[in-house]
Amino acid sequence: MSVSATYDVVVIGGGHNGLTAAATLAKKGKSVCVIEKAEAFGGMAREVAHLLYNLHPKVARELGLGALNEGKPLSTISLAEDGNHVEISGDTVRFADGAAHPDAAAYAEMIRRLKKFAGVLGQLSTKTPPKLDGGLTSLATLGELAGLAKMGLDLKRLGKKDMNEFLRVILTNAYDLVLDEMPDGPLAGALCADAVRGNFVGPRSPGTVFNLMYRLGQGGDVRLPKGGMIAVARAFEDAARKAGVDLRAGQGVTRVLIENDTVNGVELEDGTVINTRAVLSSAAPKATMEMAGIEHFDVEAARRMRHMRCKGSVAKLTLTLKDAPSIKGLSWDQMKSRFLIAPSAAAVERSFNPVKYNELPTAPVIEAVIPTLSDVEVASDGRHILSANIQHVPHTPEGGWDDAKRRHVINTVVAQLETHMPGLAALVESPDLLTPADIEARTGAPGGHWHHAEMGVDQILTVRPVNGMAHYRFAIGGLYLCGAAAHPGGDVTGLPGRNSALQLLKDGVLS
Repeated sequence: MSVSATYDVVVIGGGHNGLTAAATLAKKGKSVCVIEKAEAFGGMAREVAHLLYNLHPKVARELGLGALNEGKPLSTISLAEDGNHVEISGDTVRFADGAAHPDAAAYAEMIRRLKKFAGVLGQLSTKTPPKLDGGLTSLATLGELAGLAKMGLDLKRLGKKDMNEFLRVILTNAYDLVLDEMPDGPLAGALCADAVRGNFVGPRSPGTVFNLMYRLGQGGDVRLPKGGMIAVARAFEDAARKAGVDLRAGQGVTRVLIENDTVNGVELEDGTVINTRAVLSSAAPKATMEMAGIEHFDVEAARRMRHMRCKGSVAKLTLTLKDAPSIKGLSWDQMKSRFLIAPSAAAVERSFNPVKYNELPTAPVIEAVIPTLSDVEVASDGRHILSANIQHVPHTPEGGWDDAKRRHVINTVVAQLETHMPGLAALVESPDLLTPADIEARTGAPGGHWHHAEMGVDQILTVRPVNGMAHYRFAIGGLYLCGAAAHPGGDVTGLPGRNSALQLLKDGVLS
């Protein structure tokens, strides 16, 4: 066993949150090393995501990533079986042929209201969630109370009508909320699809209105940066490198070394030891606990971590095509949009039914994009790429995954897409399917879950990832969580990494 170096902080995992945490600390003058098991940095943002959701402006500004939020956001087109596709741009809705949509006003009012509510909740996203166990003599507790007090005042400033509506809908389901405002159809289906995206829920599940607000927290814009999500991952990597972070890929951490209930180093797969005063882990909470040693945690903490809900239900299908497909009624520019196959709120709920019983999907919700229409450098030789995220695919179907089950999913999705893109099947050169189990194996995300833990009302804010371990500090002195399982959760926001790094500094561990 050899000691290779000493750092103020070692970050486990080089996903976008780990890189954000590292860059944040390095910019504060700390020596930081990031250890990434894979050969490339970027984590799930690189491997699974195909669109950039919700990069937080503070993270973009502090890390010099503003270019990622530049340019016009993608429009969303909710594909309709009768050809009357619905085009959504911000809070504006119309039919894809330019005709007025009868529910445009209702949609705009709903989005205005939800964004207003999301703004009230959003102020907590850049702060450590309140713990409130330090007593009123604690400055930290008083600071947490001040943040809650401000949120309470902002809630009151909404006015009585909006405040009552906020309290009414915050824990309810998206299905009822949406269908109270408009008839069922592709527009309602698009809203419900975004309310369940990445989670093991259907639109009738409690708390899906919160999920929809979370999506709208930074305006709800969807972007496809030049170079795709690989370019996004590289931008985070470059930001960390420019800040002076030592980046090491291709070797994982096997143990977090503990002495007197305090972190003092990590051991790598080859036996190398790196000394450090703090470890920030963007790995899953349970995996972090195991690296540190279960014996350092009390029984209740271990029990809660074992029962954390993190059942992934999104698969990614990448199709290499001989040529670009077309959709009747859409212009060339509209083909550069984000497509949703979610024909109704009821269809989104039906999509959820098979996965409850570990069955293969029959008509899943699909989000698709053809990045090569916007960026020719993504593919070569005239080929095109169609990337689809498939909602409600089981992590492990009955009997496990085999070639036949994989082919079933691929054929099901291609058939759904071909309904709107005639001749698509004949254009497919090679399909590449990543199931939730594949995603877990490739990235370490528990259950292959997009957010490392379900974004339910029982696993957010002061109970994320679980009750009693929601303050980034992870029971052992100098050990912190900085990944998507920490507050405020998933998407490519960078906030869990940023918040965790700032909490470490606030706690004085490195003083």
